[in-house]
Amino acid sequence: MNKTFHLNTDSHSQMIDITRELERWIKDEKIEEGILIVSSLHTTAGITVNENADPDVKTDFLMRLDEIYPWEHPNDRHGEGNTASHLKTSTVGHAQTLIISNGKLMLGTWQGVYFCEFDGPRSRKYAAKMIADKY
Repeated sequence: MNKTFHLNTDSHSQMIDITRELERWIKDEKIEEGILIVSSLHTTAGITVNENADPDVKTDFLMRLDEIYPWEHPNDRHGEGNTASHLKTSTVGHAQTLIISNGKLMLGTWQGVYFCEFDGPRSRKYAAKMIADKY
């Protein structure tokens, strides 16, 4: 079973917690056990799992990516001028595979699933596929 989710980002770089939206879908579909694959449908936005308790983790995460991949670099050749966003997406990854157990995502205490915007603000999409063991 597949689903496409839509969201709007409101800043150039941003991490949006999508955990609850994914878990709501799992609950609505009454999936007890299985696998969930979540994928960004963009070359300048990724999906990651990271801490969701301290908001400074997101701030630090984005700051450090900016240090590694500055928005403007004299050697960049890409005509759109967003080479940094492509590099960040490739580093973070475009997708995550997650375990569903007892009707919920199997995540650690402090973990959440994030849509990572690297070239916003924009209207974005991500797709998810559930592969269920039990209904």
